[in-house]
Amino acid sequence: MSEYAVVDPATGQTVSTYETATDPEIQEAIASAQDGYAAWRLTSVADRARVVRRIAELHRERRDELAAVIVREMGKPLAAAEGEVDFAADIVEFYADNAERITADQPIDILGSGTGVVRRAPLGVLLGIMPWNFPAYQVARFAAPNLINGNTIILKHAPQCPESAAILEEIYSDAGLPAGGYVNVYATNEQAATIIADPRVQGVSVTGSERAGSAVASLAGQHLKKVALELGGSDPFLVLSTDDLDQVVQSAVDARLDNNGQACNGAKRFLVIDELHDAFVEKFAAAMGAAKLGDPMAEDTVLGPLSSLAAAERLEEQVDRAVAQGATVVVGGPREGAFFPATVLTGVTPEMDVYREELFGPVGVVYRVGDEDEAVRIANDTPFGLGSYVFTTDPEQAQRVADQIDAGMVYVNCVLADSAELPFGGVKRSGTSRELGLLAADEFVNKKLVRVA
Repeated sequence: MSEYAVVDPATGQTVSTYETATDPEIQEAIASAQDGYAAWRLTSVADRARVVRRIAELHRERRDELAAVIVREMGKPLAAAEGEVDFAADIVEFYADNAERITADQPIDILGSGTGVVRRAPLGVLLGIMPWNFPAYQVARFAAPNLINGNTIILKHAPQCPESAAILEEIYSDAGLPAGGYVNVYATNEQAATIIADPRVQGVSVTGSERAGSAVASLAGQHLKKVALELGGSDPFLVLSTDDLDQVVQSAVDARLDNNGQACNGAKRFLVIDELHDAFVEKFAAAMGAAKLGDPMAEDTVLGPLSSLAAAERLEEQVDRAVAQGATVVVGGPREGAFFPATVLTGVTPEMDVYREELFGPVGVVYRVGDEDEAVRIANDTPFGLGSYVFTTDPEQAQRVADQIDAGMVYVNCVLADSAELPFGGVKRSGTSRELGLLAADEFVNKKLVRVA
């Protein structure tokens, strides 16, 4: 039986299945990508940009189809799925717009006569291992900059996203990439290991769990391959001062419930200064409790089901264990299948498992902090270091705290402010690389020195 299947988390029904690739098909995919690289690397930057721009256009033209599939595969509310497709198109278009800048020579002021430049050249075939939580967006931010650089792509999507994987492969092909420019494979983990080991493959990018990242990094290291990792997060949301607590609470809800609470950079830990804590908890719990849970295709749904029954059961176990260890549920309710109501926990201490775990779903933990220093200490007391959020009316405090937080991203007085030009990534166990922005285009490129006497 194939492990690639669309199981609608709202109903538990298996909608469709796709055959896992055979080993010969995996070899054909690698050979096709290598042959495609031979042609694509010689394609002018202007022509690459033209094709990549067409990929963006096709995302927009096929928005309704792709968004509906995303809802069916992982339970994202329809409006959020449509927004994801729009953002994916914006990302792809950003790299088309900046193609010349990305690939331009970088002159060096040399000590002596002659000239020197760093010339960006493609590496070759790359493997992307993508997650289920953002089926279109994650692919866009990996594939687009690497195609602009002249690399070609083998894409292994999450087993629960085979339909969106097929649609995306069609989009990339229809845009005019050469055969092998973008190859979708319904590969097993063992077959992914075979792809990583193949000498024709020059690098691998994975977005997913710590366990997946560790396994891929280990394999890549064994075979001396470049690896980029974007993993989990337990992002802190610091509330230090405000003139509008209602607005801060709404930002907290938005940051926690985005994508049904299944965003690696979603705010998960809310560190609230003592004098604001009680009012924040009251308002936050009320707003979280009011978030409508229901049919992801309905216009007024805020929370659809989690991505799978297993994901909901795992989150339930974490919350139950936290309560058993002494945490308090301020608002929440029983799980119904894959549907998990918005939940707020307080009273979590460093001795509890949940203090250092990532809660991948609509559960927020609120901590009372006495001052700025304590807020920063708790914010950094985590194995993760992806994003963070700071709310304060003091600009100097904002900069001071931003400098002290161990994270790849700090957003001050804003949430959901990701954009195509802004680099995305973390430190510690949250990853090793940057995606989005111009930094993403330097992850898989040969920065070749050309020195002329």
